Amino acid sequence: MAIAAAGAATLFPRRVNAYYSGPLSDHFDGTRFFNPGGSSPKGLTDVARFYMAETWSQWPSRIAAPEPDRPPASVTGSTVRIVFVGHASWLVQVPGCNILLDPVWSDRVSPFSFAGPRRANPPGIAFDDLPPIHAVLVTHNHYDHLDLETLGRLWQRHRPKIVTPLGNDAIIRAAIPDLAAEVVDWGSGVALPGGVVAHTVPTQHWSARGIRDRSHALWASFVLETPAGLIYAVGDSGFGDGRTFSHVGARFPGVRMALLPIGAYEPRWFMQSQHMNPADAVEALRLCGADRALGHHWGTFQLTTEPHDQPPARLATAMQSAGLAADRFRAIRPGEVVAI
Repeated sequence: MAIAAAGAATLFPRRVNAYYSGPLSDHFDGTRFFNPGGSSPKGLTDVARFYMAETWSQWPSRIAAPEPDRPPASVTGSTVRIVFVGHASWLVQVPGCNILLDPVWSDRVSPFSFAGPRRANPPGIAFDDLPPIHAVLVTHNHYDHLDLETLGRLWQRHRPKIVTPLGNDAIIRAAIPDLAAEVVDWGSGVALPGGVVAHTVPTQHWSARGIRDRSHALWASFVLETPAGLIYAVGDSGFGDGRTFSHVGARFPGVRMALLPIGAYEPRWFMQSQHMNPADAVEALRLCGADRALGHHWGTFQLTTEPHDQPPARLATAMQSAGLAADRFRAIRPGEVVAI
């Protein structure tokens, strides 16, 4: 039996995580991270069906957006200034701290510079117009959220504190050797400048940079504890059973603003477990208890089959159906500024 077992181990070696080695947990099995009570990403057969058998809407090559913002170097008092850069990228300015969330300034979100989803509108802030950046939070390693070219430019210019979930630091370090990111697990809190704390909270998603590293790095959302109040920043998330949003509502009561994804959701048979649609996002707003929300992850990169202008229309319908005031949850466009 021992010989047979040794032979089997040689023929079928245990899979090894490409980026992370650590203790087992309720969301790490020793090789892969997973969603407690949630679902796993679709297999390659379903991926092929998604790309080859579904009917994709035709997006315009350019989508109108406001003029890019020119943010101040800093804000004062109790102000929180939030600028939508595009897709899932945000600049959040609070007194003493300028924070970028999932910064992507590249023209494509793809492993290839010549193919893959291309930007349909310019970034809402020109890179050279960025204020001093003190912190960068990266939610997970998909190409539309972890943009190594942009991180490299930010590191060379600003030397910000970079925070990302377990395993993603190895991907960043391989491309930018002198960058030392701070890695976090769900439930962690990291001190940022200006008295800000970035709390890492669970979200239902997955990760991969290729076909051999699925779920080898963790994904997360962040709650920013600032002197001006709480901001809940969700990069990507399926709705699942709603537990991740209820968790935030219970642990962090009084969220002033939630940044919630509302796009890249069709077809539902493929996307439901990983991306919310607008109706899901409205329910997420209710569960997390935020005063207000801004909708993102739409109208910049075509990742899925729905038309580019469908998410804000469906968000308005979902808000009306829920009996909520339309201005409590707005779909926002690159370059728009919201102050709270």
